[in-house]
Amino acid sequence: MQQTAAIIGSGMAGLAAAIRLALQGYAVTVFEANSYPGGKVTELHAKGYRFDAGPSLFTLPQLVDELFELAGKDPRQYFQYKQLPVITKYFYPDGTIINAYKEPIDFAQEIQRQTGEPTESVLRFLAKSKELYDLTAHIFLFASLHQWSTYLNLKALKTSLKLHKLDAFRSVDRANRGWFKDARVVQLFNRYATYNGSDPYQAPATLNIIPHLEHNIGAYLAEGGMHSVTKALYQLAQEVGVKFEFDCAVDKIVVEGKRAASCEVMYKVQSTKYDGGKKVVLGGCDIIVSNMDVVNTYRKLLPDLKEPTRITHQPRSSSAMIFYWGVKRQFPKLDVHNILFTKDYPAEFKALFTEGTVYNDPTTYLYISSKENPTDAPEGCENWFVMVNAPNNTGQDWEALRQTTRKNILAKLKAKLGEDIEPLIETEDVLDPVLIEQRTSSYQGSLYGSSSNNMFAAFLRHANYSSQLGNLYFCGGSAHPGGGIPLCLLSGRIVADLVKRRHQP
Repeated sequence: MQQTAAIIGSGMAGLAAAIRLALQGYAVTVFEANSYPGGKVTELHAKGYRFDAGPSLFTLPQLVDELFELAGKDPRQYFQYKQLPVITKYFYPDGTIINAYKEPIDFAQEIQRQTGEPTESVLRFLAKSKELYDLTAHIFLFASLHQWSTYLNLKALKTSLKLHKLDAFRSVDRANRGWFKDARVVQLFNRYATYNGSDPYQAPATLNIIPHLEHNIGAYLAEGGMHSVTKALYQLAQEVGVKFEFDCAVDKIVVEGKRAASCEVMYKVQSTKYDGGKKVVLGGCDIIVSNMDVVNTYRKLLPDLKEPTRITHQPRSSSAMIFYWGVKRQFPKLDVHNILFTKDYPAEFKALFTEGTVYNDPTTYLYISSKENPTDAPEGCENWFVMVNAPNNTGQDWEALRQTTRKNILAKLKAKLGEDIEPLIETEDVLDPVLIEQRTSSYQGSLYGSSSNNMFAAFLRHANYSSQLGNLYFCGGSAHPGGGIPLCLLSGRIVADLVKRRHQP
């Protein structure tokens, strides 16, 4: 008899786990509370503009390709992507502009031209970033941290002999100030701590592996935007037999003894099969995978199970406030990915992680996919995805913060571009931590689960399996190895590998 698997949530990790389990022979059903797949990787449309709603930079695309190749299919028949000549354009308060060219040597030479920081310093830093990745990826990214087998091999032994090279006892900022003399270059590389919602003045310098993904391996843009990746994986999942139940929120994981037996679900709308009532998945589930935030999984779906408070009480990562603006003009000065830095980076992170607010001069990320995908905006216009770091939701007055932040961003853009942007905005939407939590069930709206603001944070993420229920698994940004599209795809892979080892003969 075919074994069954239920996946709670259709984010990147849920889709990856569903595809992999289906290919292992499971009858897979994905339960999604929204009416669409993808979690944070979805899109918005308004007045001829298309916006990626969430993640916008594509790294490690081979992790997506791998899912198609496992199914014996050509990924290029489903989606396309290309490497950008300039990864990010950085704007500083003093007028400095740095183009982060795709080739490391070109990037390093640009930094020397604009700041005087020697090319060799940048190249040595990127080489160190690669070394950190090579030393740690097989343990911290590609395998379960919570299985002895991860450590009992030659690669792990080699890493253990080089623990001093992981730089875990210094903060990202302290390490970067050791690498570079120019404060602008330090600020540029400090920024990478935000890629998992952390504070560069607290997070361990081991996080300096992140620039390697972008500058040594490469950053890409998906044709049709990041949502094209969701659409491609959704199509693949259906082709390998995965069934999807949308507008269907899981209310409870039914526990029988030491097993997660089935899911009690609520259909939000009347359907041809169910009348908006509750039901228990018929026949039970051999495997259940939660792509829901770990904290909400325990508190909402497993209220009678002991919560691992050492894990769930970890400090949360930062969140975001995003404005989606349809702008009726084009700005050649801007690129696809742009960063407008704050004057005072330490003050910005103090506001985020100590004061729980959005800084009054926030570093602003501006993503304009229509620069490369012209159909994302009407002719002569641009689709602006404008994001600033925000604290997780602990009851702040978000209406007031939205208004103040919008005003501050517009002032920053006017100063940098020499033009008032507000009259050019013809369509607008906004996303804040409260809405992020409502739409994606991310506890307190944090984007990456717990933060990495201490050297043990990686070990304090939830394992990809339950220690209490033998057939319950966890994937997604709040579980190991963390948030962001590549890590979420890897969490789906880790779950599938665990299931294969533990449940199949």
